Amino acid sequence: MKVYFNNSCKICRTEINLYKKQNIKDIEWVDITNNKSAEIETQRNAKNLLRRLHIKDGEKVIGGAEAFLLVWKKIPKYKFLYSFFKTPIIFTLFSFFYEIIAFFLFLKNKKQLLK
Repeated sequence: MKVYFNNSCKICRTEINLYKKQNIKDIEWVDITNNKSAEIETQRNAKNLLRRLHIKDGEKVIGGAEAFLLVWKKIPKYKFLYSFFKTPIIFTLFSFFYEIIAFFLFLKNKKQLLK
């Protein structure tokens, strides 16, 4: 599984670094910052990649809250988050709030699209 994240965003980088410390062999971490290969691999443009966390598992690309669920499911230390947030009503709320937070982080970091 590949996880596509925005390393130029301080909040994103901090969270991903927590996950990276778990040294999960099944996860490859890919910084999307000025990364044309990531755009090609995911078939998403820079704006779409910057807007949400994405994962690629096989040929399937998943973004947003669902991508977080799949990351947490792979990391034993964070599997409790997967178990909690996967329940339908909680996932609906999580998705809603994730989109709000992701939108503001996107606005904060969209200047990197101009590079």
